Amino acid sequence: MFSSIAPLARHNPFYAPHFQLVQDGVRKRPAEPAEASATRRSLAAASAGEEYSCEYGSLKFYALCGVGGVLSCGLTHTGVVPLDLVKCRMQVDPQKYKSIFNGFSVTINEDGVRGLAKGWAPTFIGYSMQGLCKFGFYEVFKILYGNMLGEENAYLWRTSLYLAASASAEFFADIALAPMEAAKVRIQTQPGYANTLRQALPKMFAEEGIWAFYKGVAPLWMRQIPYTMMKFACFERTVEALYKYVVPKPRSECTKGEQLVVTFVAGYIAGVFCAIVSHPADSVVSVLNKEKGSSASQVLMRLGFKGVWKGLFARIIMIGTLTALQWFIYDSVKVYFRLPRPPPPEMPESLKKKLGLTE
Repeated sequence: MFSSIAPLARHNPFYAPHFQLVQDGVRKRPAEPAEASATRRSLAAASAGEEYSCEYGSLKFYALCGVGGVLSCGLTHTGVVPLDLVKCRMQVDPQKYKSIFNGFSVTINEDGVRGLAKGWAPTFIGYSMQGLCKFGFYEVFKILYGNMLGEENAYLWRTSLYLAASASAEFFADIALAPMEAAKVRIQTQPGYANTLRQALPKMFAEEGIWAFYKGVAPLWMRQIPYTMMKFACFERTVEALYKYVVPKPRSECTKGEQLVVTFVAGYIAGVFCAIVSHPADSVVSVLNKEKGSSASQVLMRLGFKGVWKGLFARIIMIGTLTALQWFIYDSVKVYFRLPRPPPPEMPESLKKKLGLTE
């Protein structure tokens, strides 16, 4: 029975087979959570002699991963504020801002070079908070769900594991991001509304109350959850594929610098797909936060199919670069703090025996 599915498990790097291990009519359940212990064995084998600053899955590990998320998301999103500003303006006023280059030209002519930095404060604060939750909770949920599945099913269903862990993390990350995202869009897309975060927050609260800061959270989930699921799952599987098919030597033999190059390449590939799947919802969020009294469904109907794809090229450039840099910074923080960095997953020996891959 198992020999018939062995090629599926062995060769296809972007699919988790839709089956669970059953032998002699009895479903096998792990006696104990094994994912974390399997990861520790992989870490020990991959880096014998390297001393880590904390244990994999410890509170210190999660906290430092959160710090990595703050730096990776806060710094990168703030760095591309000018491009984000032009992208948002193209989405909410395509007649005035016809293209990326035209958008930059119009903005500089009206507001000067300093105008390109509008919204930097809510961007830095909001995306730092989002990064803390996104990366920190991803590590939490990945280990939690892996333990629930057990070592063998965690390997077989690893793509689904990455998707579930990232979606769970992003749910909380967007709640943290929503208030600052709403303020950022108001500052960037409504000329004369407010020039700074200190001006925007009290004005928004006076007009619409607390709802002003959270009315965009549902569209944010629509945009960010698919984006983050693609970001983490595509990155994890791309890293696995690069080491398996492209890098000429095992990860354990690569230097830290070489490993970070692989991280950057995999991050950029993941970022391109992220931009595409999340762009329609991003367009809705931009228009929704600009207008008072509109709902997400009303904005979506008004924009239509063509309208929701406005600014896609700018978003691909921005998100591709962002995602690559975020993964690079995040992995660099792990290296700096000497955190455990598990190698790409390998099929457990017990599973190889059940699939007839070992004698």
